[in-house]
Amino acid sequence: MNISTRKSRILVGTFAALLSAQLFAQNESGLESEDAQIAYSIGVNIGQNLQSQGMLEGVELDTFVVGMLDAIADDVKMSKEDMFAAIQLFQQRMAEQQQAALAASTAASEEFLRSNSEKEGVVTLESGLQYTVLESGPEGGASPTTSNTVLAHYHGTLTDGTVFDSSVERGEPASFGVSQVISGWTEALQLMSVGDKWRLFIPAAMAYGEASPTAAIPPNSTLIFDVELLEIN
Repeated sequence: MNISTRKSRILVGTFAALLSAQLFAQNESGLESEDAQIAYSIGVNIGQNLQSQGMLEGVELDTFVVGMLDAIADDVKMSKEDMFAAIQLFQQRMAEQQQAALAASTAASEEFLRSNSEKEGVVTLESGLQYTVLESGPEGGASPTTSNTVLAHYHGTLTDGTVFDSSVERGEPASFGVSQVISGWTEALQLMSVGDKWRLFIPAAMAYGEASPTAAIPPNSTLIFDVELLEIN
């Protein structure tokens, strides 16, 4: 074992020991002091940001901790040139992983919609939007236009059933402009009447495409929404 590796392992061990002691103290104190709450919140914020960006995937966390400690101690072991090259390699790997994930998501979405279109009760529109009627409102009910605001309950999932957003779970319907939502919603709402409840199967091109607004929705995902139209304003 060389000196650098030994020192790194000692630092990691020291960090782990300090972390364990700190966690024990926090459990005892309940993070009651303002300084403890600030420090903990900063740590959580940094960790969540890194995790949400996928920057910790495949990263050796022990060595990552050593790098943080060395930076804090102003005792960096690598040259700027070597670190720049390493970061470029990391970014290249991330780009390759993202492209592979995008291709897989696109293929899965296309296959889902193809298979779903063959199910009984599923209507496929020219745009590619699919829907099935869960409940129908009173006959002759009004339908909104793009100039209207509506009140609706919705429950959004991925094709595997993962919930990413739900006014139903929050217990409060949402109000929004018909023209201010994803195009799959805009088209469907104009076909619905007050009291209708539909299940929408929205192709990625009519949802968020590659520009996912949240890590909970992979790029190029087909989205499923149960939508109940409550009011038109």
